[in-house]
Amino acid sequence: MTAITDFTVKSADGSAASLEPYRGKVLLIVNTASKCGFTPQYDGLEALHRDYADRDFEVLAFPCNQFGGQEPGDAAEIANFCTLTYDVTFPVFAKIDVNGAGADPLFERLKSDAPGVLGSKAIKWNFTKFLVGRDGEVVDRYAPTTKPEDIRKDIEKLL
Repeated sequence: MTAITDFTVKSADGSAASLEPYRGKVLLIVNTASKCGFTPQYDGLEALHRDYADRDFEVLAFPCNQFGGQEPGDAAEIANFCTLTYDVTFPVFAKIDVNGAGADPLFERLKSDAPGVLGSKAIKWNFTKFLVGRDGEVVDRYAPTTKPEDIRKDIEKLL
């Protein structure tokens, strides 16, 4: 089975972006949205990113508009919002689908490796989080209601 870092995704500008540069790092991969009740979690995600970046930790954000139309903007609007509102410095990739026929292959893999409650593979809402170890394997999945700071101890175990 391939590691998460073997995947290629789309960067915010639509170009292909290999996840290879993240090999050997601990990753927190999150589907995000700008107009969601959980959007303030950007603050907590950025705090984790800044606290652990020097220990080979990265937050990777993937905007998604599949839940209540809460990410309607284009790439430039999303980037502007993340930077100006939350001072986000971690990578925000292109807007994707996380469920259904058009779901991004990365998220298909994440959901398969870490099913949700009662074995459900579907992502239920924005800000579902996946923790990936240095070996590129999914360690855990966290619900949108799980605050980033509540994942801190799990991240520290992997660093």
